[in-house]
Amino acid sequence: MTSPYILVLYDTNKGSTKQLAYLIAQGITDTGMAVKIRRVPKVSAVTEQVADSIPDDGDLYCTADELTGCAGLALGSPTHFGNMSASMKYFWDNTVTAWLAGNLQGKPACVFTSTGSQHGGQESTLITMMMPLLHHGMLLMGLPYAHPELSATTRGGTPYGASFVAGSRHEYSLTQDEKTLAIAQGTRLAILVKQLQGA
Repeated sequence: MTSPYILVLYDTNKGSTKQLAYLIAQGITDTGMAVKIRRVPKVSAVTEQVADSIPDDGDLYCTADELTGCAGLALGSPTHFGNMSASMKYFWDNTVTAWLAGNLQGKPACVFTSTGSQHGGQESTLITMMMPLLHHGMLLMGLPYAHPELSATTRGGTPYGASFVAGSRHEYSLTQDEKTLAIAQGTRLAILVKQLQGA
């Protein structure tokens, strides 16, 4: 039997969402919980050669078994016109087998995002990522205002989940407040997973 782990699953374009993913993973591992960091493959509207199942570089693509075997999930996507990316949507559109089997029911989950502009739809993107998780019966958690950084940050963080404005040219770096919130979200998710497992 494998040890319980939390899956941090993300899509990224320029690396901003990946940065948040790794900070959330840090918060998870700080509790002693195991973590798997995975990404979703890119999809294209252009008919082209099928990409390899293992990427040339970066994090591995998530398998169906890794998704269904997780004890908890942190899900991240860049903001595309106020919605999750097409690649992330395509990934969830192909999880019907897991939905039919109820593999994710009762497992905790959280969401995170990055965007290029201040009003680029961070909160609506976080909400769109929650929809398939709710259909899978997952238990959603956000970030409470008990974290003072949530009120202090000017470009990221929401009660729906960690977020970050990278700028239209990706000129902004994560602030300390945004880093703190992402780590806190991972820690909070891991604590909830442990509580539900009776650890």
